[in-house]
Amino acid sequence: MKTTINISILTIAIGGLIWLLTACSAAPAETPIVTVSIEPQKYMLEQITGDKVDIRTLIANGANPENYDPSLTHIMNLRKSIGFLRMGNIGFEAALLDKIRQEDPELPIFNTSEGVVPVTGTHSHSHGHGGVHHEEIDPHTWTSVKNAKIIVRNMLDAMVKIDPSNEDYYRRNYDRFAQRLDSLDRDFESRLASHAGEHFMVWHPSLSYFARDYGLEQITAGNAENKESSLTMLRKTIDHADSHSASIFFYQKDLDSRQAEVLSDQLGLRKVSINPLSYDWEAEMCAITDAITAD
Repeated sequence: MKTTINISILTIAIGGLIWLLTACSAAPAETPIVTVSIEPQKYMLEQITGDKVDIRTLIANGANPENYDPSLTHIMNLRKSIGFLRMGNIGFEAALLDKIRQEDPELPIFNTSEGVVPVTGTHSHSHGHGGVHHEEIDPHTWTSVKNAKIIVRNMLDAMVKIDPSNEDYYRRNYDRFAQRLDSLDRDFESRLASHAGEHFMVWHPSLSYFARDYGLEQITAGNAENKESSLTMLRKTIDHADSHSASIFFYQKDLDSRQAEVLSDQLGLRKVSINPLSYDWEAEMCAITDAITAD
């Protein structure tokens, strides 16, 4: 009797072990993590990767890249990532790269703006008593459909390197998205052709590449850091906007200085809220074009 009970217990134990091993082997593999800098990148990358990877963003929608400081969670996510696709020239990225290389020197890092012809001078700074002037590359490369074609190609190349098992899937998705970008660019060119040479105003210089693409002129009222401007600077901006018949003021609701609203009211400009850091990059680009062509 005792022998029978022991055999039964052993049988149950073996059966449980077999079930456990089967369940473990059947469990789905954890989705690889890829980290990007900003939400528009996440949107673009998702058009290529679908659900093959879990895309994590360093800058959440509504956050300000100018004063971003990576949290421990962000650093941990980066360490768990199979790759980091940085935007390219956003200020915090350079400092972050040093931390990443110290924490995880083997992590593949890709500059998704590589190959984009840079705009300079929109983020200029003066340092020291001598007022030495440094022209920096405008980091807002993603606010351009033409640039987006380069960016998503870089994303494809990066994904093929870090996840070659899904190369065919990524290439098919890329081809579809690239065609959509071509169509969007043609539409913008057609609609904005009659507006070439027109001026629009922004507080933060976020639409430099968009303006370059379609022959528009961006008047920057504020500065790269979103700080208050001097009265002298504001007067120059007002005179410049008046002399060039600017009619639209693009502002970032959560980030721009309170001077932005005062300035737009004084000039009598039509105010249009934009969010260059929005996840829905495509809709944002269309909204900017719609605002300009509405005049």
